Amino acid sequence: MVTIYGIKNCDTMKKAMQWLTDHGVEFQFHDVRKDGLTDNTLLAWEKELGWEMLLNTRGMLWRKVDQATRDNIHRDSAIALMRDNPGIIKRPVLDLGNKRIVGFSADGYATLFS
Repeated sequence: MVTIYGIKNCDTMKKAMQWLTDHGVEFQFHDVRKDGLTDNTLLAWEKELGWEMLLNTRGMLWRKVDQATRDNIHRDSAIALMRDNPGIIKRPVLDLGNKRIVGFSADGYATLFS
């Protein structure tokens, strides 16, 4: 079973879930704000993908982070930030069981599920 992690009101999440539905891909939605994210999951994602891939530095939540933190971000501080505020994680994170994919593109999903 595919699991898609993110937040419900995100436009990119809506597009990704609609793509999966339209293409008959069964999935489970996990709301990282409502349902949370375990430390083990976050650390496994960071080990596989790197914190730079996971941390959304283009979104509104990143702009709300104080400048000193943004200027001095590193692995440990990024993990702590994502742990405390999982909405700052790039969306969606698609868990295929054997690997994780961050972000959405229709072409990328088509390749994954062909």
